[in-house]
Amino acid sequence: MKLDDKDKKLINLLQGNSKQTTKQLSLELNLSVTAVYERIKKLEKEGVIKGYVALINKNKIDKSFLVFCHIKLEKHTKEYIAVFEREINRLEEVTECFHVSGEYDYILKIYVKDMDEYREFMVNKLTALKHIGSTHSTFTIGEVKNSNTIAL
Repeated sequence: MKLDDKDKKLINLLQGNSKQTTKQLSLELNLSVTAVYERIKKLEKEGVIKGYVALINKNKIDKSFLVFCHIKLEKHTKEYIAVFEREINRLEEVTECFHVSGEYDYILKIYVKDMDEYREFMVNKLTALKHIGSTHSTFTIGEVKNSNTIAL
């Protein structure tokens, strides 16, 4: 789908605040409410807009300990990859998982309460998964930039 300038501006506005009304958006875009509504529906239908979420303050829900865990599989077979990916999707502590190139095969983004909870997660859940050869964990000290917007 080819995005025009109005689509790009609309997407940027929605990324900033998806709770804006079509009326508010129409004023920003200098379009009718109906035109904005139709553009949003088209972007949703085409899969450009995948969904809408509420961003949660991790400190308010006791999940402020962020860990990036690098995983190396024992082997790089189709079966090992499929099993690992299926099992990792079941772990609620893992919010993101990326299959990557380089020294490790996967990078996991994990939110837990603290180091004790992470240890519990590692011992009872992560290392219990099949086909993991090794792990390397990096603990965050502070957040410098964290954005959910993609510049257009």
